[in-house]
Amino acid sequence: MAQTTSQQSREWQGPGVFSYGFRPFFLFGAVWAALAMVFWVLALAGHVSLPTRLDPASWHAHALLFGYLGAIIAGFLLTAVPNWTGRLPIVGWPLAGLFVLWLGGRVAIATSALLPPGVAEAFNLLFPIALCGVMLREIIAGKNWRNLVVLAMVVVFTLANLLFHIEAARGEMAAQGVGARLGVACVIMMIAVIGGRVIPSFTRNWLVRQKAARLPTPPMQGFDKVALLITLFGLCCWVAAPDHTMSAAALLIIGGVHLIRLMRWQGVQTVAEPLLLVLHLGYLFVPLGAFVAAVSIFITDAMMLVAAQHLWMAGGFGLMTLAMMTRATLGHTGQELTAGPGTVAIYLALIGSVFARLAGAIWVGSAMTLYAVSGVLWAGAFVGFAIVYGPALLKPKAARA
Repeated sequence: MAQTTSQQSREWQGPGVFSYGFRPFFLFGAVWAALAMVFWVLALAGHVSLPTRLDPASWHAHALLFGYLGAIIAGFLLTAVPNWTGRLPIVGWPLAGLFVLWLGGRVAIATSALLPPGVAEAFNLLFPIALCGVMLREIIAGKNWRNLVVLAMVVVFTLANLLFHIEAARGEMAAQGVGARLGVACVIMMIAVIGGRVIPSFTRNWLVRQKAARLPTPPMQGFDKVALLITLFGLCCWVAAPDHTMSAAALLIIGGVHLIRLMRWQGVQTVAEPLLLVLHLGYLFVPLGAFVAAVSIFITDAMMLVAAQHLWMAGGFGLMTLAMMTRATLGHTGQELTAGPGTVAIYLALIGSVFARLAGAIWVGSAMTLYAVSGVLWAGAFVGFAIVYGPALLKPKAARA
């Protein structure tokens, strides 16, 4: 007789890292983020050359956008979907199978030149397709139709991954192509939708305990829904026509509405708790990146466009994912929801990495040194996460739902 998920969770005797969805993907996603950056810095210095069909810049973009973020999105969703649907989590060998697909995809893309054309790319897509299938099954079984929008974003993110590979196979610079822009746009929408739910809620809960006089505006009110529609339209313009002045105007509006949205969440009152403050700081990079991207279109500045992409990818995506990873790990392993010195150091290293990378776009003569500093700080942040949170993620004690 087939075991239920509950029985599997109680009786799982394998590695503790496969006892809950966030554990393997947060831990090894962080390890991959550090390793991929080390390879990139060494490649820039001419010390290594991976046997991949992708050009170095495209491999770097794919490794972090679809590799690292793919893992963190999976870890978050495999933890959140059971709460959304009321169903039990994926554990044990099924979870291990998903993790192996993700890990195999990283190896396949890094060594794609050693494989027949298309094999590595097809294998790499198995993981996001499997994740979409798991999400669809759980949403249908739990009749949780409101979160079909989250599934839709993951499906589009998977299609962006496919487009990235198609562009690379054509000999194009995939890092600057439609697939990469679509992937970035999808993650911005995920932050806008999911962040827009959890940041004001987490902030309100904490401020109520502090007896604060002013509380955040409740999530997903009329302004939020209009902001999301504006963001969707503006990002579609940017993905389709990244150099058009209409896209620049749309990006300016996106920046404005998200800055207003962020101000409504009372982040200035969370300075005493870095675990909360970092969520607001991570979200701040969404409008900042939109503003800089818009200006780069108006003045046709390629270096400023690269700066905007790093504000989004390193600042917004990197800091927001670290913020969620630390908070979720603390909460789901029964620890106090507060940031200790090690966690604060992780956040500061990531922020330092972003500003060092931006400085490289301004002081071009020192760019290579600043890029190396940025890479070291980025890798240090994620190695720090693995050191500080790895023991909790690896221990066999089952995480609480």
